[in-house]
Amino acid sequence: MDKTTILLIEDDEDIREGIRILLESEGYVIKEAGNGRDGLAILDDEMDLVILDIMMPGISGIKTCEEIRKRSYVPVLFLTAKSGESDRLLGLMAGGDDYLIKPFSYAELLGRVKALVRRYHVYKGKENKTDTHTLSNTIIAMNNIRIHTAFNEVWVDDREADLTELEYKILLLLMQYPKKTFSARNLYESVWEEPYVYTSNNTVMVHIRKLRRKIERNPDMPEHIKTVWGKGYRFE
Repeated sequence: MDKTTILLIEDDEDIREGIRILLESEGYVIKEAGNGRDGLAILDDEMDLVILDIMMPGISGIKTCEEIRKRSYVPVLFLTAKSGESDRLLGLMAGGDDYLIKPFSYAELLGRVKALVRRYHVYKGKENKTDTHTLSNTIIAMNNIRIHTAFNEVWVDDREADLTELEYKILLLLMQYPKKTFSARNLYESVWEEPYVYTSNNTVMVHIRKLRRKIERNPDMPEHIKTVWGKGYRFE
């Protein structure tokens, strides 16, 4: 079985070394870069996770993440010294999947890494389910949206939509239970598979907003993913 490969982009050599030693001791293969430009040059399809510092000279972590998203859906874990809510939302809007505020414990870092890698491997693994019985039950279609669950493909008006792993999982859950209202807590614990905390609501909100931009004709007046004020979200 191929080893998990992680790209670590961090300009602080001491932090980079500490993370590398920790993750290599867990069996991960680590590729390193001291800035965003070098990290983008190293990035390839073999990466299973990117750990990305936000505050870096030259290309910022936010800009680096935006460039990563132009060519890959690999999960991105931001490392940031900023704890402000707006900074965290900015990272999520740029395409990040999770964030960790410095200083952090190695136990917390390792937990986040394992969760992101596990979800990404499960997501990619679904692409290999091609037996006849599975394929015969893998189309979910409602109105102008169609999901092929065997290949993780989403089609809107006969055009394939490029969704991230988390966006796909949110849409799949909502379409599997149309007209059922999911609270932010329901969605977060089902999709992220982590305990819900207060700030998780913002995380869900950001991903719903990005998902609407990709599947709705008018994201400001969504036809499908409806907000049920005070309760959550549902698919119609």
